[in-house]
Amino acid sequence: TVEETEQLKELYKLLTAKEFQTRMEGVVLLLDHCKSRPQLISTNIVQIFDVFVLRLQDCNKKVNQQALEALALMTPMLRDALHPVLVSLVAAVTDNLNSKHLGIYAA
Repeated sequence: TVEETEQLKELYKLLTAKEFQTRMEGVVLLLDHCKSRPQLISTNIVQIFDVFVLRLQDCNKKVNQQALEALALMTPMLRDALHPVLVSLVAAVTDNLNSKHLGIYAA
């Protein structure tokens, strides 16, 4: 629908913004959509997670940590829908295992 298209455009805009606070808003919005509209996210999982995976490797540690924490909450909600993006998710999460930042490592 037109409404869903607009929601996805807004999500992409926030997740790819220059300012780290705006990217953090995008992560929060994605998590909200997973809770309230999991079908919307599941249907567009590849396009959304192509952008979201970048936040799992964000140069800003706050964004990176928030994305990792959000992913932990999203995983049970999206379960089987994650199959097409699993390889990229595992690669991005694995990169964080070597982080010296305790919050990122813990997340």
